[in-house]
Amino acid sequence: MQNAILKFEKLLNENVNFFPTISSEILEAKIPGKWSKKEILGHLTDSAIHNLVRFTEINYLEKPYHHRPYNQIDLVNLNQYQTMDIEELTQLWFLINKQIIKIMKSVDNEALDYKIVLSDESVIDLKFLMTDYVAHLEHHINQIR
Repeated sequence: MQNAILKFEKLLNENVNFFPTISSEILEAKIPGKWSKKEILGHLTDSAIHNLVRFTEINYLEKPYHHRPYNQIDLVNLNQYQTMDIEELTQLWFLINKQIIKIMKSVDNEALDYKIVLSDESVIDLKFLMTDYVAHLEHHINQIR
């Protein structure tokens, strides 16, 4: 878990000041059927919001925890990330993820084994969900870069 946290902190710290330096033309360029780089960052913000809730709820809700999916496309559109100021969007993304890091650092080994039932009825644990979140973040950051 420690390696995932270190990678997570590095991704945040390397990109919080980088994203706002990307030109608007590059950030907002659209290919039909694909998100712009700015919308990808918005998607990462939505993902952070939902995972912050998941990572905290699992500690006090009945076990096993039931993972609730969300409509990623609708959220990106409804939140209007394409027209949001890049500084504000970056700060929103950064601060929510800083809170997730605090949660990840404070979780004990017993909680890492808490079971999570996905919408397809497969079962994972909190450790997998947290490490997968970091991999998801890295994947999309690479798309923005």
